[in-house]
Amino acid sequence: MASGVFDDILIQHLWSTEEFRNIFNDHNRLQKWYDFEAAFALEQGELGIIPKEAAADIAANCKISKIDVNAVAAEIRRIKHPLVPAVKAVQQLCKGDHGEYIHFGPTTQDVLDTAVMLQIKDAHALYLRDIKAIGNALVKLCERHRDTPMVGRSHGVQALPITFGHKAAVWLSEMGRHYERLRELEPRMFVGGMVGAVGTQASFGPKAKALEQGVMKRLGLGVADINWQPARDRFAEYVNMLGLISATLAKIANEIIILEHTEIGELYEPFSAGKVGSSTMPHKRNPSSCEAVVGASRAVRYNVAYMLESMLIEHERDGSAWRGEWKALPESCLITGGMLSIMKYVLSDLHVDVAGMRRNLDSLGGFLLSERVMFALSEKVGKQTAHDLVYEASMHGIENGISFEDALLQNPQVKKAMTLAEVKAVLDPTTYVGRAPEIVDEVLQQQRTTGWLN
Repeated sequence: MASGVFDDILIQHLWSTEEFRNIFNDHNRLQKWYDFEAAFALEQGELGIIPKEAAADIAANCKISKIDVNAVAAEIRRIKHPLVPAVKAVQQLCKGDHGEYIHFGPTTQDVLDTAVMLQIKDAHALYLRDIKAIGNALVKLCERHRDTPMVGRSHGVQALPITFGHKAAVWLSEMGRHYERLRELEPRMFVGGMVGAVGTQASFGPKAKALEQGVMKRLGLGVADINWQPARDRFAEYVNMLGLISATLAKIANEIIILEHTEIGELYEPFSAGKVGSSTMPHKRNPSSCEAVVGASRAVRYNVAYMLESMLIEHERDGSAWRGEWKALPESCLITGGMLSIMKYVLSDLHVDVAGMRRNLDSLGGFLLSERVMFALSEKVGKQTAHDLVYEASMHGIENGISFEDALLQNPQVKKAMTLAEVKAVLDPTTYVGRAPEIVDEVLQQQRTTGWLN
């Protein structure tokens, strides 16, 4: 029986994926603790700090397949300490006095922080993979709809024509920056630490530096330059990064929702046979996948603030702030992974209604081209006068329910300055998309040059 969104089999698919749950579940968390303990023991054995036989025995038993996880969990609850029961469980499996050498020097936070960094690193690889997949899906949309005209909107209202390829290129550029940010933070982020109780490494003896370097090399991590237990900026930065990614994904999903409105009808998320939109209205095809993304993203953005609060550490270590990370960090990682998975699906099979886009271009009866008319007219009468004339014609047409063409030609000054053919030419929305197609080409070239889409 489950009580949370990540474990509830009825709704977990809306919040995460099995891949990410396997990274952040309790068994893998415990295994990562043991990965640290194994690497630590082996390196101590290599340096002659503990017997090599003991080190090998400890490493061989640091596997949850040999551990009664439920018993460890029960003991954690009983003694109210997260790590000691896990250490003792391995100790009991070791031969002779070998178990006395497990956890020979580090403090609990050395283990738990380094272990969670290993989890994040595993998740990080999946984020890069999924962002790349989304990027390639957006490339296809950019190429396919480079010249597909549609309404550009500002403040929620029709403004001027753009192309759908241009809109998709904005999304592509943004995702490319997120990919770049993720790669850029790797050397700063993926480190571990073995600093002891207050950061001085006093418990590790004269070989402390070599020991720390060796352990982190075994774990595939860099070495923190100084005590990182009171400095939580790395973890906070990572969740901030996930907040940026989740905000972009939600922005794209929300745009699809809006453009799927019945009254707009320009984009539609994928629909599969048997998908049900309503228990009472059988006709409905709801944008449920995009809704899931928009809703889930809020939790990640809220967790950004939570993680910033966790940076306020008292003295050299502070359990109250640290425990907040145990919720906010894996939760953010899980949700972001789920959002990326959903948006891969949506963008890879997004339905673009070209006819619907054209219909909306004509829905204002030509008023969408007021800017173009104004600049064409300004060549004859000057810009300010042209603005006044087009404004008068626009208000006249809107208030009297006539087309922009008729409203313009009913204005004597406009009719004197422009022929019917000239008016018709500037009222074609498909020929007033500016450099949108060329900008799409430029963005595609730039994104390909960086190499992240390969």
